Amino acid sequence: MVLQAVRQHSSPHLVGLAATHLQGLTRRDFVAGAALIDGRWTAGAQRDAVVDPATGEGIANFASCGASDMEAAIEAAEKSFLAWRQLLPASRGGILRCWASLMRDHLEELAILVTSEQGKPLAEARYEIAYGAGFLEWFAAEGERAYGETIPSHKPGSLLQVRMQPIGVAAAITPWNFPIAMITRKAGAALAAGCPVIVKPAPETPLSALALARLAEEAGVPRGVLQVVTGDPIELSAPLLRDPRIRALSFTGSTQVGRLLLEGAAATVKKVSLELGGHAPFLVFDDVCVAKAVKGAMAAKFATSGQDCLAANRIYVQRGIYRRFVEAFAAAMAELSTGHGLDPATDIGPMTKISVANKCRAQIDDAIAKGARRFSVRQDERLGANFVPPTLLSEVSDNMLIASEETFGPVAAVLPFDSEEEVVARANASEMGLAAYVYTDSLRRALRLSESIEYGMVGINTPSFTGPPIPFGGWRQSGLGREGSRHGIEEYMELKYVCFGDLAG
Repeated sequence: MVLQAVRQHSSPHLVGLAATHLQGLTRRDFVAGAALIDGRWTAGAQRDAVVDPATGEGIANFASCGASDMEAAIEAAEKSFLAWRQLLPASRGGILRCWASLMRDHLEELAILVTSEQGKPLAEARYEIAYGAGFLEWFAAEGERAYGETIPSHKPGSLLQVRMQPIGVAAAITPWNFPIAMITRKAGAALAAGCPVIVKPAPETPLSALALARLAEEAGVPRGVLQVVTGDPIELSAPLLRDPRIRALSFTGSTQVGRLLLEGAAATVKKVSLELGGHAPFLVFDDVCVAKAVKGAMAAKFATSGQDCLAANRIYVQRGIYRRFVEAFAAAMAELSTGHGLDPATDIGPMTKISVANKCRAQIDDAIAKGARRFSVRQDERLGANFVPPTLLSEVSDNMLIASEETFGPVAAVLPFDSEEEVVARANASEMGLAAYVYTDSLRRALRLSESIEYGMVGINTPSFTGPPIPFGGWRQSGLGREGSRHGIEEYMELKYVCFGDLAG
């Protein structure tokens, strides 16, 4: 397939910016678009286009693999399992550390790939590369600390042990909003545990995943142990779900798709970990400094142009400071610049998918029709349909779509509240339970809310709390299991209990 032409409603004055940056890469193999299957780089009989979301311009081609390719990858992974699990944890860790080092060595080129196909500002892409490398380094050490235990025996003359052993071949289905970090967070844990991994990246962002695989190969990851298969998500997911040799499945994405994968994995009773949607509440109490709360809300709302499952979706502000907060928040938003992610001046890039931009617009229209007030940052009228200007909606009520649906874009909904009991009940009234934020200067209130807020992760007076050491994951329909921390490696291991009897004789 040839590169796609510029799409309707594109941004002609930005066309060629991503292509120029990609052509300047020293590592030309990073844009080859070949899938890695059984140690071989496969161009594929069919090719799809990678599109710059800022312009709609085709900037590269990649292999569109089919079900037979995925079946070959599963076979190769199964063959590689025994040798990889028998490798000493320190040796596996050394390979992961080398992989992380290569990522840091190629940080700028990887960041250009991420921004070109995902759209986020280049500074944020650079941060993602370093963040992603951190997971490889973390799990390199965790693999060496996957301790078992000895149980005081309840049987005379017996010795009881519990061992942690690798579960088998793992599959990782990764999203387009963090195309590097979500791979290393999953694959780092699985590889450290002794499991081969098959990565199925999002079709919007294949280049980042394939470049990462090239660096893994250079770091010494053996043939078949890490494979990246690109193409249609439905066609490639089907073999992963039905094949009993896939023993663990990890997915980051929408709750809707997560439910379907969980249902499909049930037939072979796979171990499933899911990091799904968020609808994060951001609670601001009137005892806190407004400027501090606004700074935190800006960071929690607009990172990755709002395309983040941790993004503050419902900003609840106590009525006593509500008007001051809205005015200060609008003033801070007015400083944001929208544009191509490769422009150093850009704060907010395009939405990666037009469906995300359209959802933002639909939520804005619904809120205004129901009485909300809108403040939108002006942006260049020549920007295409994937761009959504940073927008503040005040006087938002619970009956509006934005109060009940995840936004996934640069639209901030600010809702007033009166009492602590009221806002906790409203914050918890969601099927999601990933992350929540609380801003208060009362230690007692902070302790109360850290207990009563029903979310898997809670930030108190901070918008930033993720990283390799923490157990990332949510409650309710925001997912199953945890990524990162010492718990992350457990998603790819099984407990084995062993009883040694008759030791007395």
